[in-house]
Amino acid sequence: MFEDLFNLAFTNLKKRGIRSWLTMLGIFIGIAAVVSLISLGQGLQTAITGQFSSLDPDKLIVQNAETGFGPPGALAVQKLNAHDVGVIEKVNGVDLIVERLIRVVTVEHNDITNFHYIGSLPEDPDELAVIYESINVKPLEGRLLRNNDARSVIVGHDFTKADEDFEKPIRIGSSINIQNQSFDVVGILEQASTFQLNSVVFMMEEDMKDLLEIDDEVDMLLVQVKDQDQIIKVAENIKKALRKDRKLDPGEEDFTVQTPEQAVSTINTILLMINIIVVGIAMISLVVGGIGIANTMYTSVLERRKEIGVMKAVGAKNQHILTIFLIESALLGLAGGLIGAAIGLGLAFGAAAAVQTAMPGLAFGVSISYPLLTAAILFSLIIGALAGIFPALQAARMTPVEALRS
Repeated sequence: MFEDLFNLAFTNLKKRGIRSWLTMLGIFIGIAAVVSLISLGQGLQTAITGQFSSLDPDKLIVQNAETGFGPPGALAVQKLNAHDVGVIEKVNGVDLIVERLIRVVTVEHNDITNFHYIGSLPEDPDELAVIYESINVKPLEGRLLRNNDARSVIVGHDFTKADEDFEKPIRIGSSINIQNQSFDVVGILEQASTFQLNSVVFMMEEDMKDLLEIDDEVDMLLVQVKDQDQIIKVAENIKKALRKDRKLDPGEEDFTVQTPEQAVSTINTILLMINIIVVGIAMISLVVGGIGIANTMYTSVLERRKEIGVMKAVGAKNQHILTIFLIESALLGLAGGLIGAAIGLGLAFGAAAAVQTAMPGLAFGVSISYPLLTAAILFSLIIGALAGIFPALQAARMTPVEALRS
């Protein structure tokens, strides 16, 4: 019996043709939005988490608290300095502190000037080794900077591309002007998994201080702890020491101390909130789609009153009529969900391919969540079924005489 009712419902949907497709439009859009944006969001989460993978579990970052967008320390009210380094050195559990400077400068090559990040490398050989290990860089051409190098730089992989900022690739032995001063390129880095490293310029710390006339300022401190299992405790002790030295109460910090796990957790929280907002917006489209299904089913009831009357006259029961209309509305929701999921995945893969082309250094892809796909399709099925309940009840409650007279 159910198979016959299902076939009858399916045939009725096919007869309505374009009207059925238009009815499913809202479901298409809603499910496609949910699937594509959440799949991309999960891929973005993986890519951004990978940006922190180069930071070892025994190292934490101390930075200035920022007042806006910019490189670390650029917009801080109170910058870190040598005195702060001395305070942190006295904290129990701290093994090594490496000072870093990160700024935005003008870089000129091939008579074209652009803005790029520039990062300092420490003069001390042990600290330099720690930085190279931490950021995990290897030379594609040439060599890495040594502690006795002067007026020399190494550049990220993007500088080798002719279609990038300077329209002409930078090679080993090229000279580039940074803040109107000439530096020799001694090394080009391999393509990294982090897009920041692919477009950065590194020079020795003393050269950078002279170039930018920096005296007693630090943008970032890389702190290596003695025992990585105690890194959270050491981070809290550093916060306490700096608060005490600066006479600050908890919550008034003008600095940040962050472990790798905390950095990843912060990013994941932000992405989770974005996903929640995206799903909320997409739900509006699904509700609109449900209303469209309900409207179509009400219209169908009105148009098929004589058909309902004939079926009841030959013995069809209320539950049979109810089942036919519920199957029709549920099929509309299911078909909308399936097609919307396919469209959403297609959009997600297309967007991911575009991002990979634009930023090849970012390991960005689509993360397919099969529970998400299943839930999205089931939700659209439920939306369709719920939207058809009242029209189906209206059809089922008709008397044969009433239906045939209309």
